Amino acid sequence: MMKILLPALALTLTPAVALAMPAVGDVVGTNPADATAALEKAGCKVREFEAENGQIEAKCVGSDSKLWEVYIDPKSGAVTKVKAED
Repeated sequence: MMKILLPALALTLTPAVALAMPAVGDVVGTNPADATAALEKAGCKVREFEAENGQIEAKCVGSDSKLWEVYIDPKSGAVTKVKAED
């Protein structure tokens, strides 16, 4: 029974991991190199950074091929907002 359950469980959990994105509260860093590495590890390939309303905005492509905006607090390096790009 356990031999069947483990592979089934792994297949069930795989899609959730594949679509993982950075979440609000995740600390990704305050400099471009650290933030890029952390965001890409979380499934968000960074295209560019820009300053927006006192935040760092990372524009990236998720594993779902959608464009995303990830807002980062420049002092703490924490993600403050994640949204699909319009």
